Amino acid sequence: MDPFRTSFPTVSKKTEITLPNYDSCLVNLASSMLVHFGAKATAPTLPLADSYLAKDYKNVVVLLLDAMGVSILEKHLSENGFFRSHLAGSYSSVFPPTTVAATTSVTSGLFPDEHAWLGWDCYFPELRKNVTVYTNSDQMIEAGSPFSIEKESRPGDYDCPAVEETRPAADFHVGFTYTPYESIVSKMKNAGANAYFSTPFVEPNPQDLDAILDRVTKLCSEPEKKCIYAYWSEPDSTMHKTGTVSQETHEVITAIEKRIEEFANGLSDTLLFITADHGHMDSRNLCILDYPEIMKCLVRMPGIEPRTLNLFIKEEYKDEFPVLFEKKFGDKFWLVPKEEVIERKLFGPGTEHPQFRDKLGDFLAIAVSDTSLFNTHVEAKLMPGGHAGLSKEELEIPLIAVEKH
Repeated sequence: MDPFRTSFPTVSKKTEITLPNYDSCLVNLASSMLVHFGAKATAPTLPLADSYLAKDYKNVVVLLLDAMGVSILEKHLSENGFFRSHLAGSYSSVFPPTTVAATTSVTSGLFPDEHAWLGWDCYFPELRKNVTVYTNSDQMIEAGSPFSIEKESRPGDYDCPAVEETRPAADFHVGFTYTPYESIVSKMKNAGANAYFSTPFVEPNPQDLDAILDRVTKLCSEPEKKCIYAYWSEPDSTMHKTGTVSQETHEVITAIEKRIEEFANGLSDTLLFITADHGHMDSRNLCILDYPEIMKCLVRMPGIEPRTLNLFIKEEYKDEFPVLFEKKFGDKFWLVPKEEVIERKLFGPGTEHPQFRDKLGDFLAIAVSDTSLFNTHVEAKLMPGGHAGLSKEELEIPLIAVEKH
């Protein structure tokens, strides 16, 4: 049985919708790491990883390659190559399968409903606005659109209207102020273990794959037992710009495989897990601004992601809106009322963050097709690749296990 398929006969025009498997997902991998290094985990461990961890290597390295889903491996790499020949098995991302939600889950050991970092743009009720959490800036808005401060449209690049200038969301980091969490590295250290990051975002801030791997190599040469979490933003960055099957994507992925094989060959007494936060798909993009009958119903622009949108609806349109949305997008998106999102535990089975429900809006529009719905025309034009919807392509991720004795 395919663990990613679940039938929902009540969903109009859709008999099956792919869902994450919260018994075998990134959070469970994080739990395995925590337990192995003597820290407390709040979710069950991942048996697939536990079987390797039981061998008790001196170094355990988790290298996460952004968007390197199972389907991406299959599209670009040989079965006999380094990655696929070491594939231990596949497991699940979280919902939504996107970098903010998924990497936060693996670096915190928490489900998205627990940490509340739900996507690229999150609604913060304290500020009553959407914030791009990674950049700590106000959500990107198209100039001249209904919620724009710049009331007049102006010419932009790529034959698209311009977006407003980027503005800081606050003079403090909004995400870490209102939705803080403790990392797995911190949890392991507090339990008396040695644990480290090697990512562009944590000191000493290695900024490319070579620097990230060099730091890991140096740490692995130290005598103590340790855990290292490493992250690199490719091939996600390239696939967003060129799609999943472009020559550019192929060159990036094959180069990554070659570089990591060279890196792994220099290790000893080390267990190396290579995984992804989510997969990636080729998207047909629309812009919500082209649907005035939908826009008139909204309190604010949607947040989260173009393939999972939270929709805050004006009181006078709450009855009419589902009918309007189904008419326009019923074959492309699953429109889920907030109450059903909570009941189905789409964001995970954990103990809800106090802010979680406030971030959902009145409805979620979740992509169940290859269509994405962007807030600006320029993003819709420039991003042929995407993720965050409910497809196996987006949800299924690999666990590659390399054992260096």
